[in-house]
Order: sequence, then structure tokens, then C-alpha cells
Amino acid sequence: MNNSSNISFTNNKDFYTKLISIAGPIALQQLVISSLNLVDTFMISSLSKEAIAGVGAANKLYFLLNLFLFGMSSGSSILTAQYWGLKDIKSIKIIYGLSLVFAMSGSLMFTFAAIVIPEEVLRIFTTDVQVIEEGASYLRIVGLSYVVTSISFVTAFSLRSTNNVRLPLLVTIVAISINTVLNYILIFGHLGFRAMGVEGAAIATVIARTLESALLIILINSRKLPISGMPNKIFVYSKEMTAKFIKIALPVVVNEVIWSTGITMYAVVYGRMGTDAMAAMTITQTIEQIAFVVLIGTGNACGIMLGNDLGTGKKDIYNSAKRFISISFILGIVIGLLVILIAPAITSIYNVSDIININIIRTLRVFGLFLPFKAINVIIIVGILRSGGDTVFSAILDAMGVWLVGVPLAFITGLYLEWALPLVYAAVLFEEVFKIIFGIKRTYSKKWMNNLVEN
Repeated sequence: MNNSSNISFTNNKDFYTKLISIAGPIALQQLVISSLNLVDTFMISSLSKEAIAGVGAANKLYFLLNLFLFGMSSGSSILTAQYWGLKDIKSIKIIYGLSLVFAMSGSLMFTFAAIVIPEEVLRIFTTDVQVIEEGASYLRIVGLSYVVTSISFVTAFSLRSTNNVRLPLLVTIVAISINTVLNYILIFGHLGFRAMGVEGAAIATVIARTLESALLIILINSRKLPISGMPNKIFVYSKEMTAKFIKIALPVVVNEVIWSTGITMYAVVYGRMGTDAMAAMTITQTIEQIAFVVLIGTGNACGIMLGNDLGTGKKDIYNSAKRFISISFILGIVIGLLVILIAPAITSIYNVSDIININIIRTLRVFGLFLPFKAINVIIIVGILRSGGDTVFSAILDAMGVWLVGVPLAFITGLYLEWALPLVYAAVLFEEVFKIIFGIKRTYSKKWMNNLVEN
């Protein structure tokens, strides 16, 4: 028993080499994306607090789309990772095609909301007329990017699940670089272009995301990667495969929709607390994304590695899961302390009022304190449970955390008791403590360890 325990947590070079090779590029890709969001927010913050609050409110719709796509892609990647363990390329192509169809269909609904009824969407989050005006002008344009974004999203996840993590990273770097340059030109008016403010930021996003999607499709076909091929090889209808896909992916999508709707309720509370609070949380959450990139990479790597092992029937999966929990906890402590210590230096780059700046520093420190709990929950829900298709339980756990704990506490503390923003945020994050209790118990039960691709 002692030898098994030692193998689980130490002296396993192959495990850590594979973890770093998968998690590293994914984390770096997320860092590049989050850095762009940071630059975007920095550029827009120099316009006005209404502009930054408006774009922040508008991006709540993209946040919902992002989580829908994340749920769809996570569901498909569970199957893709296990089929990759068997090297079943034909099934991988079919799963990729199904993912594209569902993702693109769903993104069209978000496109309609962004282009046709942007003001109605924004009124959910704020009553400030100027904020709504700025946000609507941004949404009408950026909504054009949602369908191509869904293609990039699904393609990147499918590549990662087949252990090809570098290509999405390289393409993202190219797209982000183009986006950043175009932001500078179009927001402020350089090289002969007129200054377009938030509309310029939206145009830059549409161009960059379209190029990203096109470049990914060209490269996967030119390199003949596992998900490449003519449409008749990818968009293949298989009743058995479609049923399996829906059984696994649907609970994940429902999970993300229910969870993201709850998170949207937090934004409603912050919006009702005032434009200053909304602007502060927009900047805070942008910085949080950067702090979270390593944990996102680790969570995705966990799902891919455990999924590959489950597909091939490898024996040491349970010990690997426990090792991932230990790694995430240590990373959460280290990154959380770093955020707490450097919060004042980070926020000093923004051109905002003193009250907004103080709120950003304090909410970031609250985030740092809760980060170890968030880190473990990401590993358990996104990595461990989903790797074995335990998607119904993870959906219930996420929904209970948000709707039974987070949302009620947000409304009570933010709107009824009128607590300060950092205290409201601390109350909201208490959901992480609730989820971790049930998540660890589920992991230790081993009920998530399912081979989904065996005949």
C-alpha cells in the first residue's frame, strides 16, 4: 500500500512530463487570451467609466456563449479523449462534426440577441442609459463574430483532446496580436482611421476571430490531423454516436447554462450596486482570468489524461486523480498569495477613480483567499468527473453551488443588506466551499471512473 501511495504522488516523471506538455500550452493560450482582455480593458478604460461598464455588460452575453461552447466542447472532448486512447480516428471525426453542428446552431441564437435586441440584453445588467448606449454599439458589431468563434472553440478542444495543444496556441497568438494592433488603430484612430471607441474594439474582435477560425481549418487540413477531412467524413450521421454524444454532452451544456445563468445574476447584482461597482468587477474579473490560466490548463490536462487512460483501461487512474487534487491545491495557494501581494501594482495601470481602484484591490484579495477552493473545484468538475462521463453529478453540484448558495447570498448582501462590494464578492465565493465538500466525496467514491467507448 505504501508503495502505491508513493507512486501516486512522487517519483512519477512520465506523469509530470505529460501534464506539463499538455497543461503548459493550454495555460499559455489562456494567458494570451486573458492578456488581450486586459489590454482591451485598459484601452477602453481610458475612454470613460460608462464605456468600460458598457463593454463589460455587453461581454456578459459573450460570457454566456463562451460557457455554452465550453460545455459543448467539454462534453465532446470527453469522448474524443477516450477514442484517442484507442486511436479510433473515424469516431473522432464524427464527434468533431457533431460538435460543430451543435455549437454553430447554438451560437446563432446569441448572434440574434446581440444584433437585434442589444438594448434589451443590456437592461438585464444595468439601468444606466449611457452604459446601455455604449454596450449596444459594441454588441451589434461583435455579435457577427460568434459563429466563427464557435468553430475555433470546438476545433481547439478537439485538437487538445488528441494531444495536439501547440497548434491552437500558435494560432491564438497570431489572432491576438492582430486584435491588439487593430484595437490600437481603431479605438483611438491611427494610421488614417477615425477614432471609433468601443465600435473599433468590436470591429477588431470580429476580424481577429474570423482569421483565427480560418487559419485553424486551413492548418488542420494541410497537416492532415485527426479531425481533418472532407465534410462527408466529418458530418456523418450515426444514430448510435449521436445518442452517445447527446448523453455525455447535454448534461455538460446544461451544467454550463445553469451555472452561467447564476453567474449572470451576480452581474445583475453588481450592476444594481452602481456603475462604479460594475466597472470595478469588469476589471477585477479580467485580472482574475490571468491568475486562473495555470489552473485552467491543469484542469483541461487532467480531463485529457484521465480520459485517455480510461479509454485504454489503464489501472492507476484513481491515484492520478488524487494527485491532481493535491497539485491544484498547492497551485491555488501559491497563485492566490501572489494575487494578494501584487494587487495594488496591477490596478495602478488603470485610469479609473480612487473608489473603483480600491474596490478592485479588495476584491482581488478576496479572490486570492478563495483561490485554493476554486482550484480544487475546477480539477474535480472539469477534469476528474467529466473525464469519466460523470456529467450529471457535476451539473447538479455546480447548479446547487450557484443557486442554493451564491445567488441568494449575492442578492441578500448586495441589494438587501447593501454591503460593500468586496464583502458581497466574498459571500458569493462561499459557494466554492460548499462544492468542494461534495466534489471530494464523489471523487473518492470512484463512481466517475467509466469507460465510455468500449463496445
